[in-house]
Formats: sequence, C-alpha cells, structure tokens
Amino acid sequence: MFRTALRNVLAHKARLVMTVLAVCLGVAFVSGTLVFMDSSAAAQRAAASKSFADIAVTVTPKDPPPGAAPDRRAGVLDDALAHKLAGVPGVFAVRPTADGSAVLNDADGTPMRADDAWAHQGSAYVPGKDGKDSRHPLLDGRAPRDGGEIAVDRGTAAAGGFRLGDKVTVATEGPVMTKRLVGIVSTEDTRVTAGGTLVLFDKATAQRLFASPGHYTGIDLSAAPGTAESELAERVAAVLPADRAEATTGTAQAQQQSVLVDTLTRGNAKMATVFAGVALFIGSFLIINTFTMLVTRRTREIALLRAIGASRRQVVRSVLLEALLVGLAASVAGFLLGLGIASVLPDVLGTDADPQPDGPLVIGPGPVVAALVVGVGVTVLAAWLPSRRAARIAPVEALRTAEQPPSTGRSRIRGAVGCALLVLGAGLLVSLTGAKDASEENLRNAMLGCAVLVVAVIVLAPLLSSPVIRLTGRLTSRFGVAGRLARENALRDPRRTAATAATLLISTALVAGLAVIGNSTGRALDRQAAAGLGAEYVIGTRSTTTGIDPAAVRRVAETPGVRTAAAVTDTTLFTGGMVRDLTGVDPDTAGATMKLDFVSGSLDDLGPGRIAVSSTLAREQGVRTGDKLNARMGVGGDEDFARYTVVGVYQDNPTAHDALGALSEVRRHSFEPGSVQRILVRTEDGSLSTATEERLRTAVGRSPLLKVQDREELVREAAGTMGGLLTLMYGLLAIGVVISVLGIVNTLAMSVSERTRELGMLRAIGMDRAGIRRMIRLEAVTVAAFGTLLGLAVGLFGAWAVGALAGGAVEQYALALPWGTLLGVCLVSLVVGVVAAALPARRAAAMNPLDALAQE
Repeated sequence: MFRTALRNVLAHKARLVMTVLAVCLGVAFVSGTLVFMDSSAAAQRAAASKSFADIAVTVTPKDPPPGAAPDRRAGVLDDALAHKLAGVPGVFAVRPTADGSAVLNDADGTPMRADDAWAHQGSAYVPGKDGKDSRHPLLDGRAPRDGGEIAVDRGTAAAGGFRLGDKVTVATEGPVMTKRLVGIVSTEDTRVTAGGTLVLFDKATAQRLFASPGHYTGIDLSAAPGTAESELAERVAAVLPADRAEATTGTAQAQQQSVLVDTLTRGNAKMATVFAGVALFIGSFLIINTFTMLVTRRTREIALLRAIGASRRQVVRSVLLEALLVGLAASVAGFLLGLGIASVLPDVLGTDADPQPDGPLVIGPGPVVAALVVGVGVTVLAAWLPSRRAARIAPVEALRTAEQPPSTGRSRIRGAVGCALLVLGAGLLVSLTGAKDASEENLRNAMLGCAVLVVAVIVLAPLLSSPVIRLTGRLTSRFGVAGRLARENALRDPRRTAATAATLLISTALVAGLAVIGNSTGRALDRQAAAGLGAEYVIGTRSTTTGIDPAAVRRVAETPGVRTAAAVTDTTLFTGGMVRDLTGVDPDTAGATMKLDFVSGSLDDLGPGRIAVSSTLAREQGVRTGDKLNARMGVGGDEDFARYTVVGVYQDNPTAHDALGALSEVRRHSFEPGSVQRILVRTEDGSLSTATEERLRTAVGRSPLLKVQDREELVREAAGTMGGLLTLMYGLLAIGVVISVLGIVNTLAMSVSERTRELGMLRAIGMDRAGIRRMIRLEAVTVAAFGTLLGLAVGLFGAWAVGALAGGAVEQYALALPWGTLLGVCLVSLVVGVVAAALPARRAAAMNPLDALAQE
C-alpha cells in the first residue's frame, strides 16, 4: 500500500501541485510569522543588553509619595552624590546622565515621528576619562560643547536629512530652540532602534532642560571585576537617601526596556498570524475538494484494490499516506517561502513613524516544528473525510460505475445540520443587535456567531447551488449552447461546486463584512472629528504634559488672514462619581469657532462659578438651566468641590466635550496652570490655503510639539485606525483570491480530465475550440459568482449584526455600504473565474476529438 500511495502521488503530481501551493501558503504565513516574531524579539533583547552592557546599577530619584506634587527640578542626584557613589566598594566607574524628551523638525520643517511620545530621546553627552561617551560612539564630527550645539544618532540624521553644520529645530518641554548639528553618533538603545530619535546636548544644557542646574536624572555605575550586580546594588542602596533615591540593576533595566519595545511592536505579528489562519482555513477546502475528486476519479482503482483483498483500513491508510507525502512537500516549500516572508515583514509592517527593529533572522526549532505540524496536520486532517468515503466503496458497485449520485439520506442530514447551524449563528448575531456595549464578551460572541454562520452556509452550499446557479445561469445562457452547458456542468456535482466556491465564499464574507464595518466606522469618525467645529484650523499639542504658550494665541490672532483665534483649555470635571471632560473657552470667541446648539440658556452667561453642560451630562446628573451642580475642576481633594450654576444646556458636541467653563477659571485647574491646549482658528474668508497654514506654523514658532490641522486632517487622524483594518481586509482578499484561483484551476483541470470523452463528443458534433474554451470559462465564472454571492450575503448580514457593537463604541455610527468596494469584490470574482479557467480551457480546446473519444 505504501508503494501504491507513492505511485498515486507521482501519477497525479500535476493535480496535487495546486494542493501543495495552497498548503504552502498557509505554512509560509505561519512559519514566517514565527520566525519574524523570534527575530524581532531577539533584536530587541540584543539591543537592550548592549545598551546596558557596561551598566551594573543605575541610581534614579524615587517617585513622590501619593498625594505629593512631583517636582523634577528639585533633584537629589548631584555631583556630590556621584562622588560619594564612586567610593562604594565594587564600583569601577560612575557616569551621571540627564535624560528627557526632545522632538526635532526635519530638514523640511516637519516634526519627526512627533505622535509617538516614547520615541523622542534627549540626553547628555557625558564623556568618560578618555573623553568619549561609550554609550554614544562618535561616527562623524565631534561632541557638543555648549548650549548652541547638539549631536544626533545616524538613524535620526538619515531620516531628517541632516548634515553636519545644519541648523536644527528642537523642542523639549520649554520653548523652541535652534541648535547647530556638530556630531553624529551610534546607539543601541532600543527606544531609538525601534523607531525613535536621539538628540544629545552638552552636560550643562541637558541638566538645565531635563533636571536642574548641577543635577541629573540618573547615575549609571559599572562594577569592578568580580562584583555581582545584585551585591553592588545592595551596597549602593545603603548609602542612598532611602526616601529620595533607589538603585536598579542593569539586567533589570534591560529586561524592562525589552518588554516595552516588544509590547509596542506586538500588534503587527498578530496581523500576520490572522493571515496565516485564514490561509490555512481556506486552503483546507481546496485540500478536501482535491482528495475527494481524486478518490472519485480513482473509484474503479480503489474498487479493484478492495476486490483483490485490500481492507478498508488499508484504503484509508493509503489515502492518508498520500496526504502525508503532499503535506511534507508543502511544509518544506512553505517553510522556505516563510523565511522570505519573515525577511520582508519588517519593511511591510514598519513605517517611517514606527519602523521595525533590525536584526538577523533567527531560525529556532519552534517555526520548523510548526511548519511540519501545520502542513502535515492540515493536509492529513483534510484528507481524512475523503479517505473514509473511499473505504466505503463497494467493489461490485465501483466496478459497475465510476460516478455515484449522492444519497438522498445524506442530503437530508446535511440540510438538517446546516439549518440548525444557520439558526444558531444567525440567532447569536441577532441577539447582539440590541447590545450597545463593545465588551470583550460581546466581541467573542460576535466572532463565534460569524464563524457558525459561515460554517452553516458552507454546509448548506451544495443544497443552495442548484437554485442560485439556475438563477445566475440565465445570464450565462445568453452565450448560447456553451453557456447552457456551463450551467449544467456546474450543477452536475453540487458538492464539488460548493467545495470549490467555499474559498471565495469565506474570503468574500470576510472582506465584505470588514469593508462595511470599516466604511461605517470611518464615516462615523469623520462626522465625529469635524462635528461641532466652526473653525478652519485647529492648532494642538502633541504632548500630554505640555501646553501652548498663551503668547502664541496672540501671535496667531495677529496673523494675516485670521479673523478669530479662540484659545481652548481642557481639563477634567468630577461630578456624581464620574469623570467628564471640561473645556474652557472665551464666550466672545467660542461662538465663532464652535457650532453650539443650545437647548436652553446661552454661552453669554458663562463665567467664574458658571458652566454649561451637554445634553447627556444634564440627563445623567438630572440638572437643567439654572440648577446647581456639585463638581470639582481638575485634580484636587474633596475640599475643592464647589456648586456651579448651570447657565445652559447644549446638544452633544465633540469639540466642546461634556461641559464648558470660563477660560480664565479652567486654566487655573488644568494640568499645567495657565496653559492652552488648543487654538481654534477662523480665517477671514473661510477658506484653506497652504500660505495660511505656513503663516500659522510660523506664528507658533514652528514648534515640533505643535500641529496645525485643517478639518480634513482631523478627519484623517480620527480615521487613522482604519488603516490597519484596510490592510487586513485587502490581505484577506488577496489570500482568498490566490487560493480560489488554485482551487478553480484544480477543479476544472480534473473536470476536463474526467470529461475527456464528453469533450471529444462535443468537438465531433460540431463545437469548435472557441466554444469549448467559452464553456470552460463560463463554468468557472459561474462557480466564482456562486461563492461570491453567498459570501456577500454572509458578510453583509454579519456586518449589520456586529455593527450594533461598533455603534456602542463609536458615536454617530450608522451602517454605510461601500458600494465601490463591494462592486470591486464582485468584479474580482469574475476575473478570478476567467483567469482560473485559462489553462484548463486551453487544454480542453487542444484535445483531438478522435483521441478523446478513444479514451475510457
């Protein structure tokens, strides 16, 4: 039986190659993802360990006790403490540091990676006894010597287009500064290698910017030979002021930093894993279909084996052995392809703002084992059902005919099971339409309901094929005899047609559902981002700890082309045991820059002790215009609560948030008292222009910490989360298309082989080669259209049901069909059918009629 299985694989290698390719794709995504994850983690760990390779212990200030106001300027780490630590037994060297955040403008004046707060490292260049800083080896130029000079790492220099001698704009938590670039260094800090920037100042300037003159943010200690890190940490802790400083080993810091970067880059690996799972799931239907067709085609052969003494168990083992050989070949090919995927994933998943860490590919035993288990396991499991069907072949019946119609009993069982699953899946989804909570439990139930619904439709697909294909057959019948024959060929074996169409069904359902949810959510975010905004521009801060200098508001108001510049300060409002957002505005300018619709009261009465609230907040707290609301602005204690008079109630407004207060009062309670978080700008003629935007950037000092956005940019920023969903959607569509092409090619190729005599007869009675090709193409298009129609139905129903959860998470959510995308999916399915039919149609048309009729 082993020789028989091997001979069958070699005899049908052209047909099995499609199955190998399908399994290969799934294995490639799985193994490639695992190799990518291992390589990325290794690069992060290596970089982190190199960053702290010569650091045994780091001394840092302790966090203030709860309730105490933090004061980073009143540092305890100074030169006196550094000198004291140098005398601790086991300390080899002492290197003070002054670190913080510094954001750069590139050579074109655009902020570099400004939206990632963790990515902007500012530090001091602290030379050792040899005059060099071992953490930042110089590659070109020299170290900064005074407050007018900086150095950057080579990655930052390349990304920003900097050269030695350039004037570079940089901002910390203070005003914008212009420095001259005098040096380029290298670094192994993972915060930089994972996509951040690094700016080095001289020691005195870094102390002034990030700590206070003469003080540091940390002191790094290296250990003398033979001294353990833990032992040194204990000795250092003994001489530190216990309530103001603490000691941490270098190993612990390296581990913490590695976990940080790994967390920031983990999401991309999940996306690749989703692709792998979808490829394997869709590919399994191609495997089942291929082996079912092979078993059907070899019915007489299997019957002969049974007749000469082969048992059912031997037949099952023979088919499974074939699947094992195919799985092994697919696993090897898939693993090699996966290495290629792993090598390009950093470039595909990384961006200029969030690049992936660099490092060599790490090929461990895990990806190799996973490739074999996945490739062989999926193939063998998928072939198990056809093998059981082959074992049930009765020798006499099989020798009498090579094609048996499906039994009525099995069709009834299939229909009953499919209907039960359909009711279960649809019922679960419908039950969620009343839920407005996008909780983890509801999301799991939604995913389960969608999965059950897809399985139900796949089970029912053979029974649905007849009515659906007869309906679509009215279109193919317009092509004459070839069209009618194509329809009948698709109806000849409903199970084969359904299994072939299943790949497109799944991918179309996923893409259609994601497209509808993505489009609906994107439009809701669009409306939400610009709703309530009457200004043409919004100037905001990228930092969560730094506001806008109030002087910048005056400069913006005086900018040519600006009619109104409204300062806005945001803080929190504590009331009724809840935390709400409070916006401070000037009543004289807010009306011109916000679209406020008051239900009662007005903005004119806003002032100290008087606030306006949104309709939702008024309903939650049970207040109306003229009532008193017990609340607290900003951070404080119970003693800071006061009774505020409600002077107006307005319709919910995302620009105004939950409540409005007087700007002068709210600024006193903001996280940085006296600062401004936003400037709403109304232009003279209500238009947008590049010149106006440039003047506004100049008015705020071209600070890298600030951003000037028009309404369209606000919408794009709000909808930015849709980018990952679109990538996932088109990736799933691509996987489905590739595997669907393979499946249809495989099915048609075997169908052409099975119908050799039939095709020869058609040629003999007058059908020309063009008619044969047209018939095969129309058959492929019919199967593709069948899978697409079912997929669209499942996807749209799932999107409608799951949309209720999205409505609970995103305000103003409403179902919006992306007609262009859905039409594109339908066109892709037709193209899939035409492309997949090209080779089988050509082969069928090339048959010699006499030779075809002579075959058994």
